[in-house]
Amino acid sequence: MAPKIAIVYYSMYGHIRQLAEAEKAGIEKAGGTVDLFQIAETLPQEVLDKMYAPAKPTDVPVLDDPAVLAEYDAFLLGIPTRYGNFPAQWKTFWDKTGKQWSTGGFYGKYAGLFLSTASMGGGQESTAIAAMSTLAHHGIIYVPFGYAKAFAQMTDLSEPHGGGPWGAGTLAGGDGSRQPSAREKEVATIQGEEFYKIVAKAFGA
Repeated sequence: MAPKIAIVYYSMYGHIRQLAEAEKAGIEKAGGTVDLFQIAETLPQEVLDKMYAPAKPTDVPVLDDPAVLAEYDAFLLGIPTRYGNFPAQWKTFWDKTGKQWSTGGFYGKYAGLFLSTASMGGGQESTAIAAMSTLAHHGIIYVPFGYAKAFAQMTDLSEPHGGGPWGAGTLAGGDGSRQPSAREKEVATIQGEEFYKIVAKAFGA
């Protein structure tokens, strides 16, 4: 039976959203289907306006209830870094998962990560490492991306790029003006494809 996959992300300026779409394309390329969700905003509109944050997409449902995620077998989590860790929006979501933590609602499910930072060395690896604690407390099986399937893309230093063995990634710039590059989206697509293959193998699909 094919596993049920979700991509869940938070994106203030749209960088993680673009990677989410690339991950989705990879899953579909591998023969899977996937549902997209976005994490609820916690900042007031007045603050978002001052930060010049664009409106959130209306075609992606907001995941408010963690019980919805428990219906899936695996998920890719899109996390924009805030000081080397989860942003408050993601933290708020995880803080609502007490029932799933105490009952094992997420136990044995699979997860991968994709990330964004303002700069190189801006915390993509530390954010992934910080996420390991949350995954471990829930008994979620982390699926690292590794280097094997995108070694050339991730080790080519001819242009700045995000991403690494922890998961695909992008660099947004200090003001959010830099957009994900073709290479960064390519790596995200490869990750989505390989993530689905690994999870599908576990489910005998």
